[in-house]
Amino acid sequence: MNIRFDCRGNEKQFECFEQWHDQEHIRIGYGGGVGGAKSFTGVGCIFGDALTYPNTSYAIGRSALNDLRKYTRPSIDKVFREVYRLNIEYYAPFNGQDNVYNLYNGSKVYLVPMEETPTDIADNYQRFGSMELTRAWVEEAGEHGVTEKGVNALFARCGRQNNDKYGLRAKGLITFNPSKNFLYHTYYLPYRNGTLPPHMSFIMASAKDNKCLPPNYIPDLLLTISENEKQRLIFNNWEYDDDPATLCDYQAIQDLFLNEHIQPTGKRYISADLAMQGRDLFVASCWDGLIGRFPIIQGKSSGKTIEDDLRALMIDEQVPNSNIVADSDGMGNYLESYLQGIKPFHGNASSDSVEFRNYKDRCGYKLAELINARKMRIICSQEVKVEIAKELGYLKTGSMVADTSKKTLMSKKDIISQLGHSPNYLDNLIMRMAFELNQSDGSFVLRENNIPLPMNTAEIYYKGRKITKLN
Repeated sequence: MNIRFDCRGNEKQFECFEQWHDQEHIRIGYGGGVGGAKSFTGVGCIFGDALTYPNTSYAIGRSALNDLRKYTRPSIDKVFREVYRLNIEYYAPFNGQDNVYNLYNGSKVYLVPMEETPTDIADNYQRFGSMELTRAWVEEAGEHGVTEKGVNALFARCGRQNNDKYGLRAKGLITFNPSKNFLYHTYYLPYRNGTLPPHMSFIMASAKDNKCLPPNYIPDLLLTISENEKQRLIFNNWEYDDDPATLCDYQAIQDLFLNEHIQPTGKRYISADLAMQGRDLFVASCWDGLIGRFPIIQGKSSGKTIEDDLRALMIDEQVPNSNIVADSDGMGNYLESYLQGIKPFHGNASSDSVEFRNYKDRCGYKLAELINARKMRIICSQEVKVEIAKELGYLKTGSMVADTSKKTLMSKKDIISQLGHSPNYLDNLIMRMAFELNQSDGSFVLRENNIPLPMNTAEIYYKGRKITKLN
């Protein structure tokens, strides 16, 4: 069967189809604002191939299977009805039990949920391992739960079903709206800077490119959405962020990974955000002054594993026990009995400054101060960079404490509800600030909770060094 898809004057759509059929591009990013014909383009690419080449296999991915059923399937039906003018029940009947379209010519199109699960983290998306695909498309890749690792894992299964027979490259199409996650770093930023690799492309498509939209679509939309949504979804502004609660300037977050003027000081520290039995991640950062790396990032860990890994890290990096900080939520207290002298981080302890509600809030504001002043640098992989930048976007002011007007941070509970998981990297960076506060204010601090003590207290610590004071 020969399939013809009429782009009806949509040049961006035509450009995408050209790249889908060439031999150069294997990763195609398409989209930007709403109304850019992202769904129709994806359906045209996938089903155009599936109908043309018998016994080939494809995947359409989206965060949730329910969204694929509710929003993507109607687009597929519409393309068959209005563009192909084919009876989908004959040419591509859908099997709701297996979530697959079984085409009349032996080809298959699978609907695949992309939202990352704890199992995916543990086994690197082994659920995709048995799939043999010709090509794939991930729709609305900016949605919650869609990760760069998951997209890459799905695309890695392409090129395995009759590609050689038909001379088809293993293509991966990904469509999305502006989003400051891995899409920003992988597609938009290299596109803007002219540094996209030759095998990749990004086609910036918006509503103005779609000649089939109703004439009142955009004017009516402008009346009902927020300024942030207007900038992102209508005007394709990837940089816009109008939340006044955000503490870190977005460009300063990007510079955090580029601040080569930051020099090592020889003073080494370790900050560890601990996790056991799959709760969050075990993340340990190692610092030379304010240059940080993340040598330990792992999921489900036993107490013994965490202890052994931290001990090996402190030996390899020559970090003294007194320069190690770990969260105090159960596991930190356990570690202290085995790694004597490390500092458990008690975020809820009273702050030694009247400006802040608690110690963690003060550390969070200190972190924002250093990032905005370009006084820190983080060296890490692209994948970790994306996660850190995303989590730093949730370093925001919280609600004001009644009758005190003290500075607070957005609660961890609220962050988790919006981010979808615990902010492991953000917590780690906040804990690192414990040493900066101690050094910057010169205060005497109690090892257990980092709050000032009266000078007649029997045992106090100053900058990590135990000092005995008697009445």
